[in-house]
Amino acid sequence: MFDIGFSELLVIAVVALVVLGPERLPKAARFAGLWVRKARAQWYSVKSEFEREMAADEMRRSVGDPARELREAVQDTTRDLREAGQAIGGAVREAEAQAQGTPPAEPPATEAPEAPAAPAPRQDPPAP
Repeated sequence: MFDIGFSELLVIAVVALVVLGPERLPKAARFAGLWVRKARAQWYSVKSEFEREMAADEMRRSVGDPARELREAVQDTTRDLREAGQAIGGAVREAEAQAQGTPPAEPPATEAPEAPAAPAPRQDPPAP
């Protein structure tokens, strides 16, 4: 963390012994140890809380993904159905327009048509 070697620790101990003296050094060491312990405990607490939050967030994402995928699938299906409905509606309108534009078909004959009558004999006018 601080990258302090043995030689640096030895220098700090000698300076503390000179500054504090032999009577107050044990008390100061206990006090420093207490603060280091509290700092470590706080650090581990923050670290574990962060890890729990990350795990919860990951779980939320993993649970949220299927819901998002389902929403997208429903939207895609809805879009496809609308497009199909529009295509069918266009085909129906086109068929109606064609049906209205052409004359109605004559009903089929149920009996055979009668033979045309023989032409009337031709009469020549009298000669003068």
